[in-house]
Amino acid sequence: MKVLVVNAGSSSLKYQLMDTTTEEVLGKGICERIGMAGSLIEHKKADGTKIKKEIPMDDHSVATEIVVGMLTDPEYGCISSMDEIEAVGHRVVHGGPYVSESCLVTDEVLKIIEKCVEFAPLHNPAHIMGIKGCQKVMPNTPQVVVFDTAFHQTMEPKAYTYALPIKMVEEDNIRRYGAHGTSHRFVANEMIKILGNKPDSKIVTCHIGNGSSISAVRDGRVVDTSMGFTPLDGVEMGTRCGAIDPAIVPYIMKKYNISVDEITNFMNKKCGFLGVSAYSSDSRDIEGAIRGEFNEDLDTCPTTDEEKAIVTKHAQLAADILAFQVKKYIGSYSAIMNGLDAIVFTAGMGENNPELRERVCRDMEFYGIDIDFELNAKTLRQPNIVELSTPKSKVKVYVLPTNEELMIARDTEAIVLAK
Repeated sequence: MKVLVVNAGSSSLKYQLMDTTTEEVLGKGICERIGMAGSLIEHKKADGTKIKKEIPMDDHSVATEIVVGMLTDPEYGCISSMDEIEAVGHRVVHGGPYVSESCLVTDEVLKIIEKCVEFAPLHNPAHIMGIKGCQKVMPNTPQVVVFDTAFHQTMEPKAYTYALPIKMVEEDNIRRYGAHGTSHRFVANEMIKILGNKPDSKIVTCHIGNGSSISAVRDGRVVDTSMGFTPLDGVEMGTRCGAIDPAIVPYIMKKYNISVDEITNFMNKKCGFLGVSAYSSDSRDIEGAIRGEFNEDLDTCPTTDEEKAIVTKHAQLAADILAFQVKKYIGSYSAIMNGLDAIVFTAGMGENNPELRERVCRDMEFYGIDIDFELNAKTLRQPNIVELSTPKSKVKVYVLPTNEELMIARDTEAIVLAK
């Protein structure tokens, strides 16, 4: 089945056309600046042929038409007509407490996505625009939605309930929702296969990128996850602070006389790697600074030896904080699962930052974790599944590239064929 996978943002639309039989990406790209001046499309065929073209796009419907036109283009396309697209799968960030699995798009499902706008105000409205845009252009093509929060719905109340007044918790749907669920599900399922479909498998999945979350997955079901009511919770991230003492929030607001919106922006965009290092939110810059190599393109790039020493010190601290926190989550999740079979590293940093993986896995002899540090150092910027653990390691440690688009395509095919 040929499935068009769509991830719509407020002014963007990422897409991949996948053949689920071969699991091959036939074509992919992104529409940017939708509804703005200078809107453009970047498209790439499976053979590597690329095109970047500026085209007016008033809304997501027009963007979808342009995507279909590019996919069917005689020179740059990969299909002969729109009829070859048998289904569309949409990534949706938040399904709230209402959705625990992927489903066909219906009027009722759209209402649920709209109801969850309050939980994901930056994402869900854009997803709705993307869905409606595809419906307008391809009215007879089945549409499926895959929710990032759905995989975490298997958590028990003791894991997802905050110790707030129960009336508030229940009436206002305040609970732990988690995020990156599609990624966690993909890598957990692949790891379960690697373990030989072992009954009662106990896996910690570490999705570490500019946004990071860690999940405890027991027998294919999420037991706990680090992100909470919002994606601000959990470990230190590129610009997000992660979990902090809640009393810090009113303390900062009073001390610096800032508003609710300002403190929200502060915690989401000015903390994490960026805040601790006072240099960069990008782990590549952080690791470079630790080695004494600095990005001259940054306004924060140090110039004197004294400034360089300070940035190196703070970059090391930022990196150490994240590794320390990831290690803590692995330990706590092992406790609640009563054991540990495997640790999986995935996403941008998880796949491409050997230094982070080494910091996390060192001094874990108590768990019987032993990795090949030489192999780990060489494992980055490659598409393969790599086992980092040695034969004597009691816990498997893997780098497993995530593929959320493939997960969405698989779900879409299964749901369309089952209807």
